[in-house]
Amino acid sequence: MSTLREKIKAALPAPVLGALRESRDWAVRAGQWPSAALHPWRRDSIERLNALRDSRKGERCFILGNGPSLQKTDLSRLKGEFTFGMNRIYMAFEQMGFPTSCIVTVNDLVMEQCCQDFQALDVPLFVSWRARRWLTPKSNIHYLFTTYTGPKFARDAAGRIWESATVTNVALQLAYHLGFSTVVLIGVDHNFVTQGKPNTTVVSQGDDPNHFNPGYFGKGFRWQLPDLDTSEIGYALARQAFEADGRQVLDATIGGKCQIFPKVDYDSLF
Repeated sequence: MSTLREKIKAALPAPVLGALRESRDWAVRAGQWPSAALHPWRRDSIERLNALRDSRKGERCFILGNGPSLQKTDLSRLKGEFTFGMNRIYMAFEQMGFPTSCIVTVNDLVMEQCCQDFQALDVPLFVSWRARRWLTPKSNIHYLFTTYTGPKFARDAAGRIWESATVTNVALQLAYHLGFSTVVLIGVDHNFVTQGKPNTTVVSQGDDPNHFNPGYFGKGFRWQLPDLDTSEIGYALARQAFEADGRQVLDATIGGKCQIFPKVDYDSLF
């Protein structure tokens, strides 16, 4: 069957194949919409997300990636700043001496394997609507309607948010929603030692060389190889949206490989 499918795909002109794929993706998103719009848990989150809109208008925030460069970054300088942490950033809280202002997580494998950690946290959590399989409602949990397909930059985070293969892009859309005028990225190395086909699920065989803590995706942890090209599409949309509104996203990652955002020296920000 897979061979026949490949033959059909090879025989179809690229525009036709693309149209069929977009139609399929639209149908999947349409099927997800009712619960994402009408479920009581989501309705509560939508109400709270609407209340947060522009609540930080004109302020500055930092989005913390989880790359190895985070170990070279003086995170103590962020105390008193609004910070978006992502995924397992809580592993750095003890070293930082304080928690991030909130945490964003949307990857199914991370949410599933770390659900007990997330459920126990008290900081505001922004999680994918898919997380309802593992996380039960709490006053600090906000369910987001995030999707794998349908490229867009959401100016309203209460609606649909495109993930673009990275939680960082979801955090950028949340930062826009909250009204931040300047967003600074740190720890977004945009570079992975582990190579392979993007989005392939693998099992870690030992210490993690791709994040700030060797136990981040430690031995036995299931995770997906990065899709940096798709991430860059999302980043480009984010830059356009911020700059069109007179706002900015700056990249202060030490040694970061991403070339989408203007670079800035981290120490110069304080």
